Amino acid sequence: MFQLGKAIISEDIIEKEFVCNLSACKGACCIEGEAGAPVTEDETNILQEIYSKVKPFLRPEGIQAIEQQGTYIKSPQNELETPLVNGKECAYVTFTENGTASCGIEDAFNAGEIDFRKPISCHLYPVRIQDYSEFSAVNYHRWPICDDACTLGKELQVPVYKFVKDALIRKYGEDWYAELEKVVSER
Repeated sequence: MFQLGKAIISEDIIEKEFVCNLSACKGACCIEGEAGAPVTEDETNILQEIYSKVKPFLRPEGIQAIEQQGTYIKSPQNELETPLVNGKECAYVTFTENGTASCGIEDAFNAGEIDFRKPISCHLYPVRIQDYSEFSAVNYHRWPICDDACTLGKELQVPVYKFVKDALIRKYGEDWYAELEKVVSER
């Protein structure tokens, strides 16, 4: 691990390789698991504000889940996350004609309806950030459903930190990312 500003960074994000392979996994990260996507306190307000513009992009099942549970939920562990449809996929998930999961929030963003791309936790994946009072831990999350992404990343020689460059810049800023690249180049 190494420190960059107030972030403690796992070596895995510079040593491991990763590129989403949607043709192989069909967006399983939006469907699998036991919880919705983590959201920040600020994002809960954004989700409430943009819901009316995102709603036309969602499936009826997602709309029903959101209207029953809310635009976000608080888990039994007191964590904020997106609601699920029947305890399965994220309520904001949509599907392409070939069955690949997509994000209704990102669909609305891409259509120019909103200026919020999607929750930062989704944008950063496979990087997970745990905030503590004095620092943030920046870690690579290894999930077997992403094995094809690891294979493709290795084939294309794309380290995790480069795959999530835009998301890291969104989270920490251009200067922070430039410092990260400097640290990597000095290794």
